[in-house]
Amino acid sequence: MGVDTAINFPCLPKDQLTTEGIIERLKGRDRAQKIVQYYREQGDHRPESEIGFEMTRRASDGTETTELVTADVLLNAAAELDGLSQYCVGCPANRTGKAFGCIGYINYPISQQAEWWMLKQLPGPEHPVLFLMLQKGIHEFGYTGETARELRNQVGVFFESKDTFGRQFPEFTATTDSLFEMTFMLGPIQPGHAAMLLLFYGAISREGLDPATIMALSSNPDARESLLEQHPFQMKIEQGDDHSIRDIKMFLQSLYLAYRLNVALLLDV
Repeated sequence: MGVDTAINFPCLPKDQLTTEGIIERLKGRDRAQKIVQYYREQGDHRPESEIGFEMTRRASDGTETTELVTADVLLNAAAELDGLSQYCVGCPANRTGKAFGCIGYINYPISQQAEWWMLKQLPGPEHPVLFLMLQKGIHEFGYTGETARELRNQVGVFFESKDTFGRQFPEFTATTDSLFEMTFMLGPIQPGHAAMLLLFYGAISREGLDPATIMALSSNPDARESLLEQHPFQMKIEQGDDHSIRDIKMFLQSLYLAYRLNVALLLDV
């Protein structure tokens, strides 16, 4: 369970199975393969049609639905992906270079270390234009963090920590609940909003940016490609990153690719 992401670039597999259908098949196959492997390691060699387990789906409001499925049902459904994976070769939305590489995940619960990491990336007064935009965005667009706080109250499910963290600036305090809301809980991320998130988290260089360039990045698709040559994606996985930080960095890479393609990044929180 986590945040599912998909670069909304049109393709035949999505036309046939829908984005949601592809995600469900990918997750179902991964779950079934892991459970079958576990049983095999325990010396259980029953056919996949006899290996049953419960699948629980939790909605953002905390409600759960549970159903009993067998491994073969999920694996057979996922087999529909095999004949369509050829369309992923050379696709400009394929972030990973593998089949269905436009799909990504941020696994729950999000670690405390990752929450601190997100706060650390934010622009401070040394980037006055972006700092002012961040401050105005949190205040004027009403990112109170209340919706994220409702998730946090389900201790250990969505967030590792029950506590909200904040970064104190002279003018205001940015909290991780507000950041989660601003980043993941506004529906599909359109290119204009993507530009701001990429800049806020330092996924592209913030050096030498004047107000005109920032406006062009967020609202001028014609100028976007040339500007991104000067501001390429610069975030890398580092040895000390935990699983949540790695997931968020890959999310930002997907966001950058969607932005370059001038399409939305779809989210399912």
